[in-house]
Amino acid sequence: MKKEEKFMAEAIKLSRESVKNGGGPFGAVIVKDGKIIAKASNKVTENHDPTAHAEVNAIRIAAKELETFNLEGCEIYTSCEPCPMCFGAIYWARLDKLYFANTKDDAKKIGFDDSFIYEEIALPHDKRSIPNIQILREEALKAFQDWENKEDKIEY
Repeated sequence: MKKEEKFMAEAIKLSRESVKNGGGPFGAVIVKDGKIIAKASNKVTENHDPTAHAEVNAIRIAAKELETFNLEGCEIYTSCEPCPMCFGAIYWARLDKLYFANTKDDAKKIGFDDSFIYEEIALPHDKRSIPNIQILREEALKAFQDWENKEDKIEY
């Protein structure tokens, strides 16, 4: 078994354990230098947290373990192609590579359909199913100006 398959097998194992424990069928591991540094499963219902997806949970664990928000040099193995939130988190974390097993179409077939989110993002603000209403932009821009002018900022 190749090392990539070994890591994916661990993510799949986590996804199956999650189902047995009442969670969603998703697992993820993060690897650095050929070693698993974080592993997690879906904890949405267990933690009463809609953001507690396996990938996000694994990213949080890895960042804490490495004491950094930048996970360059790491790879993520996830039992399913990530949803839009997790996909974004993977990019924000700067992971080097993403491996996945099940596809988003496989997930859709069992009731985990994220296609509406992709469709919503493409819509103008006033056409989205959750009203998107912009207010106090000029006030909010002051924080952006503060950031832009801050000399000792930590960029990410």
